[in-house]
Amino acid sequence: MLTLVKKPLVNLCVVIPVYDHEHAIGDVVAELLSHDLPCILVDDGCSAACARVLDALLAAEPDKLSLVRHKTNCGKGAAVLSGITCAVWQGYSHVLQVDADGQHCIADVPYFSAMARQYPDAIIVGYPVYEMTAQKSRLYARYLTHLWVWINTLSLQIKDSMCGFRVYPVQAVMAVSAKNNLGNRMEFDTEILVRLLWDGKEIINLPTMLTYPANGVSHFLFWRDNLLITRMHIFLFFGMLLRFPHLFFNLVLRCARHLRSLS
Repeated sequence: MLTLVKKPLVNLCVVIPVYDHEHAIGDVVAELLSHDLPCILVDDGCSAACARVLDALLAAEPDKLSLVRHKTNCGKGAAVLSGITCAVWQGYSHVLQVDADGQHCIADVPYFSAMARQYPDAIIVGYPVYEMTAQKSRLYARYLTHLWVWINTLSLQIKDSMCGFRVYPVQAVMAVSAKNNLGNRMEFDTEILVRLLWDGKEIINLPTMLTYPANGVSHFLFWRDNLLITRMHIFLFFGMLLRFPHLFFNLVLRCARHLRSLS
């Protein structure tokens, strides 16, 4: 007799951390709403000009948009967590994180959404396919973080930990946040993936085009954010050492399965 296993219902919304992206956020929101997805905008201490743009967007689409406000700039990680907390309050099971600067390919949203519905317990993570115009210095810096992520997980399961285009099951993120002091700024995207993988969550990587708009606004502060990212990698490295037996055992199992598949 066949037993039907009912998959958990996926109730998806979008979380967009916003910090002075008044020139791009309108187009990003319009594209997302065309996919019939409700959006939670997080004003992370924006300027008055950007705050007015967010207010206008909310007034135009009050049934489809929600707005969370930080009085001061707290950082991307803090903004994402505020948006996810709001999603929990509103009854959503999953959030699609999208950056506000227009660099993500919103046309790929249906693929991320479909994959989340097929694998509701997994983290669906975008890994970038770059335009030819992408600066080489940006790519080299990313590869250094990729290397540390592979060391700290003893795994190649995370292809790119810095792309902020991904779907999270909200309860998994809330559980990690409750037991860890997660980074509040640019280090968040990498740290949360490593800790979710440590917790046994499946990572599914999807290719997606990444564009750096000519008039794009970057809030990456070279010295501060690189120091925070370096500190994060150091903490994760010692966390990996504590988990080494378990991570190494999983590595052996993956290698054994791969060898069996080749035989």
